[in-house]
Amino acid sequence: MAIRVVRLGSPREPGEGLRIGTVRRPPRGVPKSEFATRDFYDVWLPNLSPSPDLMKEARTAHDEASWAAFKKKFRSEMRESEASKILDLLAALSHQTDMSIGCYCEDENRCHRSVLKELLLERQASLI
Repeated sequence: MAIRVVRLGSPREPGEGLRIGTVRRPPRGVPKSEFATRDFYDVWLPNLSPSPDLMKEARTAHDEASWAAFKKKFRSEMRESEASKILDLLAALSHQTDMSIGCYCEDENRCHRSVLKELLLERQASLI
């Protein structure tokens, strides 16, 4: 049992479990009824995505200093009660069932999902 961190829209891996979209907006031009069948996500959880203003900042973070500043601010957002409780829940569930979380970004290292991965590991989540 574990959480897998994925790129939304990529082909599903065996044993991936429920795919959770941690994005601010649903995929453009895709009917809601096709989100899961087109390998985006089964459940949408925008509570674990950066705020709109912080998302703009992430898109312009082209060097290590600006990326580090984004990470610090996003971690701060994730300390808020609701997001923190969701992360705690996902970490606990990772020991009971398979699931995946993801975003659309091509490069995981420059995506908020890399920070989510760190936060889940800090909560002793089981990750693949």
